[in-house]
Amino acid sequence: MADGTSIEWTDATWNPVTGCTKVTAGCDNCYAARFSERFRGVPGHPFESGFDLTLRPERISQPFLWRRPRMIFVNSMSDLFQKNVPRDFIDRVFETMEAADWHVFQVLTKRSSLMRDYLRRRYRGASPPTQIWLGVSVEDGRARARIEHLRQAPAKIRFLSIEPLIAPIGTMNLDGIHWVIAGGESGPKARPISADWVREVRDQCAHQGVAFFFKQWGGIRPKTGGRALDGREWNELPSRAPARVAA
Repeated sequence: MADGTSIEWTDATWNPVTGCTKVTAGCDNCYAARFSERFRGVPGHPFESGFDLTLRPERISQPFLWRRPRMIFVNSMSDLFQKNVPRDFIDRVFETMEAADWHVFQVLTKRSSLMRDYLRRRYRGASPPTQIWLGVSVEDGRARARIEHLRQAPAKIRFLSIEPLIAPIGTMNLDGIHWVIAGGESGPKARPISADWVREVRDQCAHQGVAFFFKQWGGIRPKTGGRALDGREWNELPSRAPARVAA
């Protein structure tokens, strides 16, 4: 758990699961895998096992230690809905998020159908908590099916992370989507991003009344290209979002 983060759209991170497997082109240059693998084999290091899937039950209760409200990115170093994460462990993560209702929890996945199905089971006949935001990653037009899965999931706030944006997205139906984050890839193998791809996303958000947040142009380092798009920064949040709290 990190109380403070360089990720512009959140305040803190919480990783009850670490490690993952690559499933789409958006995963090719995964920053979390690159970071974790640097420490594979280092005795006693949290990433001694590199980016292998690792459940960390000792971290389940960590959000209760933070009494001041925060926006918390859940599993910044993993994906909660990997098929090998036991359902009862996912249940424990959700029980914490439901109980620690002074925070906002931002859950992001590429396993969109698995998340949809889990949420339908968990909240059948009940209203989903307002503090648990659910999102999917969408890196190019081939991944747009994840948006439909998200729209089918019970959630008060639904969001898209269009990062890394590696190709045009095309036309999106954003009905039921409350927030879109876009950004370019960073790291030594960063793929180029086109300003026209970003504008296409921004303009669809504006037309459909969805908050738009531009995170970065990317490059060798996340801050290499800055954050300005057409002369300004775009830092919109969902209308039902709490006021940002400094980490």
